[in-house]
Amino acid sequence: VSDDFFNVIISAKEVYELTKGAWDGTINPFMKIWRFHDLKNIKKIPEKELIAQTLMQVGFDKIEISKEKYLRKKNPAITIDLASIAKGYAVDAVSSLIIKETKSNDFLVEIGGEVFASGFRKDGKKWRVGINTPDNNASYDSVYKIVTLHDMAMATSGNYRNFFELDGKKYTHIIDPKTGYPIDNGVVSVSVIAKNCTLADGLATGIMVLGYEKGIALVNGLKDIECLIVVKNKENKFIDYYSKGFVQN
Repeated sequence: VSDDFFNVIISAKEVYELTKGAWDGTINPFMKIWRFHDLKNIKKIPEKELIAQTLMQVGFDKIEISKEKYLRKKNPAITIDLASIAKGYAVDAVSSLIIKETKSNDFLVEIGGEVFASGFRKDGKKWRVGINTPDNNASYDSVYKIVTLHDMAMATSGNYRNFFELDGKKYTHIIDPKTGYPIDNGVVSVSVIAKNCTLADGLATGIMVLGYEKGIALVNGLKDIECLIVVKNKENKFIDYYSKGFVQN
């Protein structure tokens, strides 16, 4: 595989292992049977038998990665979809290119809401980055929280824009790789701050699946990583959970 793809795969393996499989880059078969790639065609919930069969086609541990940059699938039905960390990797790649080509250390890169803030603004202050309000009725420029960043990346994952409702129940596009069903843990948004955006991007999605208790415990055990987890309770009110070093403004 190419150098770029190999680097993304290595990062993907790291996130998979850190989250104990809550993030998995092989869940595309679930996305297909739940038809989240084409919301207009969703009519019903997949049959339990189909979900059980699809579980056999999922699992990042079914991929072997060699130092010679070869990949081998233990199960030929396994497919790789790294879209959930692709934007983060793109941010890191662009940031590295800026430093290499311009020798500048003061800049901000943003791709699809994922950010790397290097150095300081022109006024010498840290970069200020907003987190979108986690509500499908909120505008894309509606700010829920503001975070200051310096030589750090931030990525946010949410399930409040891509979902469908059936018989009064909401089904989101964030799927638990271990069950094959969309998450139903109350988490609506996760923002992760880390040294690189690829890791932040993957962890944000993985923590959506883990839930706030396991998510906070995971992040509190990691170095140079912080997170904000937003839960919507039964009264439709937001509850914020912060890792021990998260600083809000």
